[in-house]
Amino acid sequence: MRLPEISKTIQVPDNVAVTLDGKKVNVKGKKGNLMRDFSFATITIEGEGKNIRVWAKWPRKKEAALVGTITSHIQNMITGVTKGYSYKLKIVFSHFPISVKLQGKSILIENFTGERRARSIDLIGDVKVKIEPDDIIIEGIDLEDVSQTAANIEQATRVRNKDPRVFLDGIYVYERNEGVA
Repeated sequence: MRLPEISKTIQVPDNVAVTLDGKKVNVKGKKGNLMRDFSFATITIEGEGKNIRVWAKWPRKKEAALVGTITSHIQNMITGVTKGYSYKLKIVFSHFPISVKLQGKSILIENFTGERRARSIDLIGDVKVKIEPDDIIIEGIDLEDVSQTAANIEQATRVRNKDPRVFLDGIYVYERNEGVA
């Protein structure tokens, strides 16, 4: 049975400004500015004062799911411009010492499992990377950029064609935080 309407409301904090241009959402806060286009979605986004309403009339399953998804995206944008996001990755090795370097807009992983050639991972979006002796810290205001950069680093150091119980070398995400120091 279809419901006549599915609706979700987001409360916008005082220190955040959200502007709507059709289905384009622009969020400004103390940490920066994020813009996202939801014109692909068959839902409606309205701004009423300090509230944003995402809704669909007589939604099918897909539209009902999109209401929740887009609400979460907007909420993540608000959290990003107020607090920011940070991921911590641990550099783990037992056989060959891995060295990690930041070179422009990419990260170089050298001596991974004894390889002569360095593995290069491009940074996505506007993220800041700090490399410490055992950790890599990725910070930014866009959750998708921060998490995708961390996932790309983790995937670049996957051990293939070896016993994973013996070869535990790699770089692994071990902490996700809201709020950048």
